[in-house]
Amino acid sequence: MQHYTKEDIRRICKEENIHYIRMQFTDILGTVKNVEIPITRLEDALDNNVMFDGSSIEGFVRIYEADMFLHPDLDTFLVLSWENNSYGKVARFICDIYRPGKDGKHIPFEGDPRGVLKRNVKKMNAMGFKSFNVGLEPEFFLFKLDEKGNPTLNFNDNGGYFDLSPIDCAEDCRRDIVAELQRIGFVVEAAHHEVSKSQHEINFRFDSVLEACDHVQTFKIVVKNVARRHGLHATFMPKPIAGINGSGMHANCSLVKEDGKNAFYDENAKNGLSELCLNWISGILDHAKGFCLLTNPIVNSYKRIVPGFEAPCYISWSDSNRSTMIRIPAARGLKTRTEVRSVDVAANPYLAMSAILVAGLDGVKGNCKKVQPIYDNLFKMTDEDRKKKGVDSLPANLHEAIKAFKQDKLMQEAVGEHITEKLIQAKSIEWDRYRTQVTEWEIKTYLMRY
Repeated sequence: MQHYTKEDIRRICKEENIHYIRMQFTDILGTVKNVEIPITRLEDALDNNVMFDGSSIEGFVRIYEADMFLHPDLDTFLVLSWENNSYGKVARFICDIYRPGKDGKHIPFEGDPRGVLKRNVKKMNAMGFKSFNVGLEPEFFLFKLDEKGNPTLNFNDNGGYFDLSPIDCAEDCRRDIVAELQRIGFVVEAAHHEVSKSQHEINFRFDSVLEACDHVQTFKIVVKNVARRHGLHATFMPKPIAGINGSGMHANCSLVKEDGKNAFYDENAKNGLSELCLNWISGILDHAKGFCLLTNPIVNSYKRIVPGFEAPCYISWSDSNRSTMIRIPAARGLKTRTEVRSVDVAANPYLAMSAILVAGLDGVKGNCKKVQPIYDNLFKMTDEDRKKKGVDSLPANLHEAIKAFKQDKLMQEAVGEHITEKLIQAKSIEWDRYRTQVTEWEIKTYLMRY
């Protein structure tokens, strides 16, 4: 990551003819928000004096606690190349959220998802780990727009896994997305068509967890903007169409010790996996139900994690089985990692990665029972067979996920009391609205029959 001083930023703004600055932050639901200021207020931004009304942001504060301050992370300063205009360029900061303190000082806001992740990273550091490295693999769909510019569910191509043009008609759009990402500093490792029609994946290099989550939020903005230029709508909805594979965001994770060595690798152990790694896996599986509300946060998330579409729905792990929730990729040494495959692209990355980190560390502390790997195809096993092997299922819907989160005190501690309260409230409302809807399926199935 590039490191900037205030003087660096003043100089770049002058050289690049920056006229506006977006002060970006992420709400509890994972949506990127921003306050845009003219360049004349750059000094206010650098001095942490840009305010906004938090009472209108999902899950933030009560009306009488509305005033919030945006503290820009200077290292996230970025010139937004896709927003260049005739009147000048636009830049951005990713910000942490603070609230006024009694003594006039700013206090970190307990409901800031990015701040939550930073707090959990500090707890990890206190355990003797230097870094939590994460490589996220976000998938997305590209759909056609109608004549009014509104998104449809019409496929843009008939491609499948790793297909080329002319079958993959979105190749130019995907290539432009990659070019834009590279222009702003992403190290893109691969880009390809995914299994479903109009579904794509672009992978970029792993990073420490905070930077990885920042990258995901920036990635989503770039993808949507470039897709729009091509007359397409990019969606990170986990399962927009029934009967085909949905979009996940596999999370490749590893812990780095103070000496720079990968804590998950042991050259003398079976399969090269250290005892610490096995404990880490057990912690994640032990809390898998409890953190689903954070890694799979919307009603639609649970349409993806069903049998038959490659998404894992059973709480299990293996070093060579893609039907399990956690897979261990073949690479060893510094690249030894656990791939948590249940996470989807609707997740707030800061909260999802906080949950996985805290769950894994609970296992590292020795608080969770060791879980044996599964080598059978779980999708072909009966419920009874899975039960005999001790394999449980992930929540079947958002309602079950809410219940599991309420029962997992460690996951509540991971995100804090404020987010716990607001998230349960928001998601309970979402579930109630969903369950009281009369769907098209119900009309077609029951209207004539009864």
